[in-house]
Amino acid sequence: MRKRIYLFSEGSKEQKQLLGGKGANLCEMTSMGLPVPFGFIVTTATCHEFFQQGKHLPDGLIEEYNIALKIVEEKMDTRFGDPENPLLFSVRSGAPVSMPGMMDTVLNLGMNDEIAEGLARKTNNPRFAYDSYRRFVHMFSSVVLGIKDEVFETILSEYKKANQYESDVEMKAEDWKTIVQKYKDVANIPDDPHQQLELAIQAVFLSWYTPRAIVYREMNHIPETLGTAVNVQSMVFGNFGDDSGSGVAFTRNPATGEKMFYGEYLFNAAGEDVVAGIRTPESIEKLRAEMPEIYGQLFQIQDTLEKHYRDMQDLEFTIQEGTLYMLQTRSGKRTGQAAVKIAVDMVREGLIDEKEALMRVEPDHIDSFLHPKIDPKASKTVIAKGLPASPGGVTGKIVFSAEEAVEVAKTGESVILVRHETTPEDIHGMKVAAGILTELGGMTSHAAVVARGMGVCAITGCSDISIDYQKGIFTTKDQQIFKSMETITLDGASGEVMSGEVAKVAASSSDDFQTLLAWSDKYRRLGVRANAETPEDAKKAREMGAEGIGLCRTEHMFFDADRIDVMRAMILSESLEERQKHLDQLFEFQKADMKALFEVMDGFPVTIRLIDPPLHEFLPHTKEEMEGLSKRIGVAYQKIRKQVDTLHEINPMLGFRGCRLSVVYPEITRMQTQAVITAALEVASTGVKVIPEIMIPLIINVREIRIIAKNISKAIKDILQPQGLSLRYHIGTMMETPRACLTAQRIAPVVEFMSFGTNDLTQMTYGFSRDDIGKFLPQYLEQNLLDDDPFVTIDPLGVGKLIQNAIEVSKEQKGDIEYGICGEHGGDPRSIQFCHDVGMDYVSCSPYRVPAARVAAAQAALKEK
Repeated sequence: MRKRIYLFSEGSKEQKQLLGGKGANLCEMTSMGLPVPFGFIVTTATCHEFFQQGKHLPDGLIEEYNIALKIVEEKMDTRFGDPENPLLFSVRSGAPVSMPGMMDTVLNLGMNDEIAEGLARKTNNPRFAYDSYRRFVHMFSSVVLGIKDEVFETILSEYKKANQYESDVEMKAEDWKTIVQKYKDVANIPDDPHQQLELAIQAVFLSWYTPRAIVYREMNHIPETLGTAVNVQSMVFGNFGDDSGSGVAFTRNPATGEKMFYGEYLFNAAGEDVVAGIRTPESIEKLRAEMPEIYGQLFQIQDTLEKHYRDMQDLEFTIQEGTLYMLQTRSGKRTGQAAVKIAVDMVREGLIDEKEALMRVEPDHIDSFLHPKIDPKASKTVIAKGLPASPGGVTGKIVFSAEEAVEVAKTGESVILVRHETTPEDIHGMKVAAGILTELGGMTSHAAVVARGMGVCAITGCSDISIDYQKGIFTTKDQQIFKSMETITLDGASGEVMSGEVAKVAASSSDDFQTLLAWSDKYRRLGVRANAETPEDAKKAREMGAEGIGLCRTEHMFFDADRIDVMRAMILSESLEERQKHLDQLFEFQKADMKALFEVMDGFPVTIRLIDPPLHEFLPHTKEEMEGLSKRIGVAYQKIRKQVDTLHEINPMLGFRGCRLSVVYPEITRMQTQAVITAALEVASTGVKVIPEIMIPLIINVREIRIIAKNISKAIKDILQPQGLSLRYHIGTMMETPRACLTAQRIAPVVEFMSFGTNDLTQMTYGFSRDDIGKFLPQYLEQNLLDDDPFVTIDPLGVGKLIQNAIEVSKEQKGDIEYGICGEHGGDPRSIQFCHDVGMDYVSCSPYRVPAARVAAAQAALKEK
């Protein structure tokens, strides 16, 4: 039989999959000789057994952990369930991947009336004993019995109000004793500590499937098959008195990455008071002033742990009666800017190498360098100030609940979630919020940690505001009232809260950021191009490091106000001669645009997709618009109306578009080709290196390509031959239909490149409209009918198989085809990993996603090695 129970002295940090991250690190710290309260771990494999056996603890498990419990008693010189010398436990979750606050914990387990009396006698501190008891009753009732926290919060709040207490610190032993009895009146808790432990272990296992844990796993792509371990650890108490306390610390600043010991501490408080944001804590520097010896010991431990793990660590500690205990270490959540700085600094310090630094940075972290910040020159009205928990500058509508955040965000509004403090139950609202503002909590509270991990701007501990949920308002210190759906702006770098919208500036780069990107380019195999149609987009793409344009949507060039009517006149033409007259005008527009792109992309390829959307998209749709067009271009309203009706389609995404336009109207393709080649020749004559690639969209078979490519080649020949010029160009296709992918071996001989248009390919493979999927996608994800949104991440089993097949069979026919991707998936890190794995040559994405794509491409190459 496999081992289900591990003492802290038996495991190591290498066993995270079995012991969970928390448990494995507790074992590691124990083996390092650090002051860790002793305990044992129930493995993640046992969690799987628990669910396989219908949510029942496996046979024999209780006997197994009771053996470990005896060893813990001997180690701690206390006895579980003994009123004269009581041992109490914390029972915590611990998944292989850190999920802060997403699962359940029970503290002070093993309490009952008799043991509380015994603890009061033993410690000569009845206030501490009954404070600990009420915490246990509250947590056990919430986690194990499912009674809402609000029930207990209301009881405590009303009692304090009735007795004119401002804070918990003023409560005396008799007060806590009364509170315990009031709590027990609404909660039926077993007196037997062993029964409490059994129920708590079950509850922690069950918390693997709480809604907040499920949402967090979906957000961070954590497999539900991992399960959680249960950590049963001897309690130590920060709420013992003024020589006690609890804190959270980081070995570097998690917001900026600066190398400094950084943390927060609460005197005479339990650990949950710090992380839950119930009280606003003091800086760790206060501990240095009050308890210099303890601070010195803690400082040495944090330095030892960072060097041991070779990563920034997030520590939890408790001081009981002047003695320091370490309760947790883990790799700390950090902002994107901090992640980059820490990774680069650690390479300079010799802790890690370039490759490991690249693997430490999430591609999404890169976005934090690209997001707007508050313009320092902007006029602003500061209404409050809190702690700068997660950087960025955001504006949005005030909402006071996670549910309201979700509903308002669905309308397209940017929202600021405003709470007393956030809890794990708010995760769905935090996920959609542009920013988070909390009245309570510190830099290490739930809101701060989760916001930093998600890259969301956050201000915590903003005591300048007072929130009234019932009225849907918050009031500032100077009595200004802000209501739900009013607009405010947050500056996560300064902690300032401002009324209305405040101007912002684009985020600036840093030397560390550029260093990391240079390392990415050094190790990646995939090229990274950008989707761009305008000179501005092209310049931004080059600034971001794009190595060419992977998708130029030529139709976008015709939507400008001074061009759209020419395009419409061309569509409404009744003869080839009339159509050609308008095409000649469009030629000049197209040529000018292509020249600008070629000049910016000197030496890099520019992939030009022939016109793709249905022609009706260019035409007006209302009577007023049609009448206006009639006056401007001199075409009768009735004629416009008739053509609009003629071009109308029931399902335009599968209709008269893509290469079908080139087949029916070859003159459009000829005009576009000649504009591209003429522009290329003119720009090349100035010494710029041009690499035009003409891409035929939405093909279903090789015969379409043959007829269109013949038209393209003739158009090019008609330009080059009379002038005796030559130009290197490429003709390829966009692989967007399942049939094209399944018959790629027939297409291969007539193309030089294949670019996978995964937006349409996904749409046609699934039979989903990407414009309408939002009506049912949430339910599909919630019920595990889909693992991911297929329009965000490539589906490897369906769409991915089509792509893989196309590459494999086409390579057999022609070995030098270039393969790329130009759908929205080109900027998604997991899709980039797929593209690397199947042997593509490049990905193409929006300009602002290029840096993240460069990092993701490097990580894909490093994972392969």
